[in-house]
Amino acid sequence: MIRLAACLLILLTSCSPTADVTLPDDAIATKDLQSGSAFLTEETRALQEDDFENPGLLWVERGADLFVDTSASSKSCADCHDEQLKGVAASYPQLDELSAELVNLEKRINLCRARHQDLPELTYESDDLLALTAYVANQSHGAPITVAVTEETRASYEAGEAYFYTPRGQFNLACNQCHNENWGKKLRGDTISQGHGNGFPAYRYEWQSFGSLHRRLHDCDTGVRAEPFTLGSQTYIDLEYYLAVRANGLPVESPAIRR
Repeated sequence: MIRLAACLLILLTSCSPTADVTLPDDAIATKDLQSGSAFLTEETRALQEDDFENPGLLWVERGADLFVDTSASSKSCADCHDEQLKGVAASYPQLDELSAELVNLEKRINLCRARHQDLPELTYESDDLLALTAYVANQSHGAPITVAVTEETRASYEAGEAYFYTPRGQFNLACNQCHNENWGKKLRGDTISQGHGNGFPAYRYEWQSFGSLHRRLHDCDTGVRAEPFTLGSQTYIDLEYYLAVRANGLPVESPAIRR
């Protein structure tokens, strides 16, 4: 199945200083933004919203345990953050002031481990990193995405936008061709979504497991027979950033369920 993850920029309104950006001609209007859950069956949406049956909550629960764990360090995540996480995930990716690099939530967790807990970074897509990311993201469940473009992050935004609009692979397809121009249409019996990442990390039926947005982007590149980038690469972080800006206003849904 060919579904590239993403689409286009939505101008920010009240979510912090934003550098001037130009909307492409095929931009999805703010009033037409729809989360990936809108393209699911009624039964799958009900499963996602079930606090007992949603399989992604298994990773959230594991993340909750890891968040207070002190078996590997004298300081737990909770020692610093306690109950101050609501809305945090909705503002990522964002600039890390110490390194002056754009980081996503997974990278922020690894930076905290290295800087404040004297622990090694967790491997991208490992169960522990997925669990911690799911737990932190879930603390912002329902909060609207508010990711800003600033002068410091403009280059990353533009890199993500360029990737979104560049045809690639043997099929010579770009993200916008699926998720801007043809969302809502059928592809091999499936309905093409707008390609937003607000539900990730998420449980996907295709994987029969839980996974990150970068794993989904990797699958999209593979689907068009392009050489995918490494999970956690700056290329995918820039694309994730562009997608987050594009999804501003949509609620955080992690742990979502996707096809």
